[in-house]
Amino acid sequence: MPGEDYGWEAFIASVDGLAMGRGTYDHVADVQPWPFADKKVFVFTHRPPQPRTGVTFWSRTPAEALAEWTEVGLRRVYVDGGVLIGQFLGENLIDDLTITMAPILLGQGVPLFQSNGGAGRLELRQAVPFPSGMITIEYRRAS
Repeated sequence: MPGEDYGWEAFIASVDGLAMGRGTYDHVADVQPWPFADKKVFVFTHRPPQPRTGVTFWSRTPAEALAEWTEVGLRRVYVDGGVLIGQFLGENLIDDLTITMAPILLGQGVPLFQSNGGAGRLELRQAVPFPSGMITIEYRRAS
């Protein structure tokens, strides 16, 4: 719906950096202006594209990435992309999940993220509905 940002601006302002897989990067690479200009962006790939200012292309495990982010002072990194999210979940390295659902029944499709283990319970933090029918649901990993 025009004018609704679905909480995106507040969410993106709350993170220090972004991590995404190469497929997700390819999907947003041509967006102008680059929406993450003030954030550190890390693209997990074995086939880096042309260099881009502010974007680090690397091949790391989730644990290696987390160690490097911690070392440079990043405390909250947004992980995006179904495969990458699955890898981080598989190593129990995601504390919070924010999922936005659209009121559309697909009938079939691609899973939200790949399951690589890391099963566990989630605690609902909040659910925010929007006039368009979309809803953003925030969960925290249960301890």
